[in-house]
Amino acid sequence: DTVLASPHADIIEKIAILPITAWQRVSYNSELLACQFYPSCSNYGALAIRDYGSIIGTVIIADRIVRCNPFALNYHYEMHGEFHYPDYRLVDSVQVSRPIYASNKSPLLAAGLSTIIPGTGRMYAGRLLDGIMGLWMVLLPLTATYDSFQDGQTMKGNFFAGITLIFYLGEIYGAYRTAKKRHN
Repeated sequence: DTVLASPHADIIEKIAILPITAWQRVSYNSELLACQFYPSCSNYGALAIRDYGSIIGTVIIADRIVRCNPFALNYHYEMHGEFHYPDYRLVDSVQVSRPIYASNKSPLLAAGLSTIIPGTGRMYAGRLLDGIMGLWMVLLPLTATYDSFQDGQTMKGNFFAGITLIFYLGEIYGAYRTAKKRHN
């Protein structure tokens, strides 16, 4: 809500943040929907949009959604990640340029691999299960895009094509980020 009410956010950023605030209204009232990360994925998304704008922020959000999976705790332990001690959530701040742990993997090669086949860059960087999740998050809306266009539903097809593009770009960014931050 603070990002939505901020005088520094433009109208496009506020429109992009509206679905996040709607999700927060639902998820904050249920323990079943509690996020394992600190800040929560929805807060992370709002901060990404505020700090990097609607387009790049949405790509950063797609990367976070891929990483918010049942395997995140194991990867967090491997990287000796921090925990938010009031509730023991995994600390993962919005930072694009400064990795905590350096890697011996090439971020550009990782991004290039995920450009060709989504998920392979994360796999190259040592996060096999995140790579599988990234591939799945691109293939799922891609399949819906194809089916929609096959059924002559252009509007629906365009919507899913946009979702596919967001996750595809998020996967390229995520592979780059993973290779840069991966602790070996």
